[in-house]
Amino acid sequence: MRDLAARAWVEVADLLDLQLSPLGLLAIEALAPGTGNAVLDIGCGAGQSVLQLAERVGPAGRVTGVDIAPLVLDVARRRGAGRGGVNFIEADAQTLAQPDRRFDCLFSRFGVMAFADPAAAFANFHRMMKPGGRLAFVCWRALEENELDLLPLLAAGLEDRLDPTPFSFADPGHIRKILEAAGFRDIAVKPHDVKVSSGGIDAMLAVLMKVGPLGRILRENPQLRGEAEPRVKAALAELGDPAAVSLNAAVWVVSART
Repeated sequence: MRDLAARAWVEVADLLDLQLSPLGLLAIEALAPGTGNAVLDIGCGAGQSVLQLAERVGPAGRVTGVDIAPLVLDVARRRGAGRGGVNFIEADAQTLAQPDRRFDCLFSRFGVMAFADPAAAFANFHRMMKPGGRLAFVCWRALEENELDLLPLLAAGLEDRLDPTPFSFADPGHIRKILEAAGFRDIAVKPHDVKVSSGGIDAMLAVLMKVGPLGRILRENPQLRGEAEPRVKAALAELGDPAAVSLNAAVWVVSART
């Protein structure tokens, strides 16, 4: 199943980055990495956020991207080729082995919601961060608030097959409890609603049918695609301009310090 997901991400990496970049940039602003900082990017995917962070820390800084999917990391490494201060590690971030107090900052763009043991994962991250280090990540709020995921699921009539994992951090109290237990302080959990897009109807459809909650259902049940695709396309067409289709993304931007 993990290879299926990785292949789907690779196929739509550029379109997906158009959609997710504005949300990741919200968390980068909250993180405020400084020149020369060492930053760890958890669940870095195809590497767009690593390169965005590298712009902030400059040539004196370094950004380490971590992801569990080698196919996706291949894309990230190609994108980062020749870029000084950037490196990528294939690993399960929850059990990542890096030296104590190595990083000034820890960042994630939708890479922290699927840990089997989130408390252990964030305790491990805390260990790797310097005293006074800064953490910031963006994660999804509840499905009901996220038109980006809810509209295609409802249009396809497949909401009953939802995997709730991407929305495991929907409760801000749950987030605070995990971070406090891991030793973080000055915790802020702020809601943001942003209209996001991958372009026109065909571009948005390509992304929604391959990744996200609907994409997962269709990857695992390809026989459902033939009926789902025209329904989702019709729902997107009802939104207005077919050349620029956008849907609301409801997220938390979480920040904290060690």
